[in-house]
Amino acid sequence: MDFKILNFTIFCINNVALYLNKSAKDVYHAMQNANMIDGYIVPCYDVLHSFSKEYIVDDLVSLMRQKGVRL
Repeated sequence: MDFKILNFTIFCINNVALYLNKSAKDVYHAMQNANMIDGYIVPCYDVLHSFSKEYIVDDLVSLMRQKGVRL
């Protein structure tokens, strides 16, 4: 994985964790189990990284809900 994509992935996980008031470790495992990292964040990096932090967090939390992710 490219460093900029890795950095963006960490940014996503940390900001979703802050938004949900959960640990980054728990959010990472939940996203990994739901295939959100390799199935969404990484392949959509080119588009996602151009949006605001608020949009990205809302989008990822919405996707977590759609996938039934529970924390």
